[in-house]
Amino acid sequence: MTQTLENITAIDEKLSQRHLDLDPGGYFIIYLDREAGLICAKHFSNAIDERGLAVDPQTGKVIPARGKVERTHTRLFAGRTAKELCVKIFEQTQPCPVTLLDHAAYLGREFVRAEMGLVSGCEYVQD
Repeated sequence: MTQTLENITAIDEKLSQRHLDLDPGGYFIIYLDREAGLICAKHFSNAIDERGLAVDPQTGKVIPARGKVERTHTRLFAGRTAKELCVKIFEQTQPCPVTLLDHAAYLGREFVRAEMGLVSGCEYVQD
């Protein structure tokens, strides 16, 4: 069966609704710096509470999944390509800020999507 863009989009949208365990190593906010030609990823630390929710390690307050949150990132990673960014985060940073394989796979997919947006000039919105 040949996949169409509609089929692929439907599969991805359905998979985006699945439950994911949060990474105790933290989370990333990914965006493009088009002027500099970079994919950027701000890393934020978090702790996971007994309910499985991400909480600010300093305040203990739940970090909402949507909406604006006033927090300071622990580190900013940037690369010209998805591969360069992955090498910086996963190979050159010790200890690695990503502790779950599914989180690493997600980041790789997002960095490729961001790279495609950077190259094509299309909008990139993190999933």
